[in-house]
Amino acid sequence: MTSKLKLLVATSAVTAAMLGANPAFAAGTTAGDAITNNVTVNYQVGGVAQTAETDSDTFTVDRKLDLTVSEANSAAQSVTPGQTAGAPNPAFLTYTVTNDSNDVVDFELSAAQQTTGAATPFSGTDDFDVTGLLIFVESGATPGYQPAEDTATFIDELAEDTNATVYVVGDIPLGLATGDAAGITLTATIKEGATPSSLGGDYTVSATNTEDGTVNAANIDNVYVNASASDTDNFVISAANVSVVKSSAVLWDPVNGSTNPKSIPGAVIEYCIAVTNATGSATATSVSISDDISALDLSFYATAPVTGPATIPVANGVRSALACDGTGTNADASGLGEAGGIISGNLGDVAAGVTETLLFRATVD
Repeated sequence: MTSKLKLLVATSAVTAAMLGANPAFAAGTTAGDAITNNVTVNYQVGGVAQTAETDSDTFTVDRKLDLTVSEANSAAQSVTPGQTAGAPNPAFLTYTVTNDSNDVVDFELSAAQQTTGAATPFSGTDDFDVTGLLIFVESGATPGYQPAEDTATFIDELAEDTNATVYVVGDIPLGLATGDAAGITLTATIKEGATPSSLGGDYTVSATNTEDGTVNAANIDNVYVNASASDTDNFVISAANVSVVKSSAVLWDPVNGSTNPKSIPGAVIEYCIAVTNATGSATATSVSISDDISALDLSFYATAPVTGPATIPVANGVRSALACDGTGTNADASGLGEAGGIISGNLGDVAAGVTETLLFRATVD
């Protein structure tokens, strides 16, 4: 009788951790997870099934450390000269930090100004520095930077494949022109997680593979894809470019009436204060005017004299218009008046490319 050993089949069974995963790379599997691979070998001798042989192998998934930093809006952040980091209208840039690692980690954050003259991402070149730069992490309670809520200065215990919103805030100097830009680069650096409310230290990278077949945390090697990452966003100035021109015209005098009048004592003078906001500028808001004539040889012409030549101009106090000839209506003008020789009034908002005026009359003493 000839005895023949026939190896009929060898089958492999894996744990649930292996199902649907690539066993060579374990991409996305959490660091510290154990992957156990069980194998079964069935065979027969002389046509009789023998006891199957089994074995298994277990290893621990190592820690892949990686991140992405990106500015959040794909556009420059418009700010105005003098805008600050505080409420109610803080100046801030928004970034997203994503944990591409396969474990919970912390992130240290830092911000740096671009060099003057360097190209900014969305608008021209860097022209100025923002003062008092600070970094805060969004708490999640209210979207958008909230000074009272967003107070954390590092990212704590960020889960794998999740992200955090980071704000860089600062004070914008006065005296800047529309289109001036300031670039700010945010850098995030991976730090050890697992200690809530505390920024961890650096991960240690082993010179050799520490895997020894025992499943425990000591067998987790740290592999850096990137230790840190950064991205740049920029502020861009949207400023009003306001100019003012004050002019006067003689409307009447006691000798010539309204025909070629001269600025002699008793003459009626009309002043025009013209406020212009240049084309391409931001809207100038809450534009107010104050003109003090109390120390001049002038008297505010509030009412026409009871008697006088028929050609004497009708007094009309202080009024607003769009042109010095008095034409046009400024719908949002308010508070026009005079008190103690001080002429005042509000023109409201003056949009780009628009001129608005305040008119008043006085007599020469």
